[in-house]
Amino acid sequence: MSAERATELRAAELRADCTADAHGRITFGLRLDSAVHPQLLLRLRPKKGQPEQVVHLIDLEPDEDGRRRAVLDPEPALAEGRWDVYLLREPGEERLRLRPGLRDQRTLVDGHTRDRSSPVAVRIPYATKDGYLAVRAWLRTAHSEAGAIDVTDRSMTVAARLHGASLGEGAAVLLRRRGEAGVVQTLEPRTGGDGRDFSFTVDHQELAAAGGTGSGIWDVFLQPAEGAPRIRVGRLLDDLADRKEIFVYPAATVGGVTLRPYYTVDNDLSVAVTRTPS
Repeated sequence: MSAERATELRAAELRADCTADAHGRITFGLRLDSAVHPQLLLRLRPKKGQPEQVVHLIDLEPDEDGRRRAVLDPEPALAEGRWDVYLLREPGEERLRLRPGLRDQRTLVDGHTRDRSSPVAVRIPYATKDGYLAVRAWLRTAHSEAGAIDVTDRSMTVAARLHGASLGEGAAVLLRRRGEAGVVQTLEPRTGGDGRDFSFTVDHQELAAAGGTGSGIWDVFLQPAEGAPRIRVGRLLDDLADRKEIFVYPAATVGGVTLRPYYTVDNDLSVAVTRTPS
């Protein structure tokens, strides 16, 4: 048996349970046989073709039940991205990638109901497509959390709440056409009394006309006050690391143009506008 195959078999037996709390803390637990100074290694997955640059090490301490336990504290915040989780049986030894055991994420389900201060840091443990344990992290100065999205034949209405900032004079919702600088549709939001809740309505016919003759993607931003930096509208504050294939909204057709809101691979809100060839 090759050394690579032996490593795969050992890794296949290693599963880590994890519990996430409402403050961003994640506790990992697993059973090990003979390790003396084991550690968890979290590796920020690099972009394609780029070298690995960021890792985070946590000691696995003995627990009362004979297992090992590691705590990923809320601070320092993890950089935004996907963090793969590995075991080091001893410092400096080969990495063994972990598979997920039990994941207790109940406290994350209603995360959108708790107001966040700046910076807004989010962590969600999840199973990768190939069955390994990872943590999805977001780190943003401020965040606009999308809630209910109501799609009708003529328009779509989005309710949202701002975290890490407050709405001010001249607040606006911006729909920016991806890949085309300067093509922006500006909407006036309806604001709540606490300076954080807001909603907006996208007129399908107006957005279809703004796109000219082609298809395109419109990314949704909030500008919380006149001249303030734009804040991406998305949905991060619950227990779903990837919602693109889970939250699927109906499409509406206006004059040969189909419009549909959707969440991107980063859980940000966008609108796909598809023009049917005549």
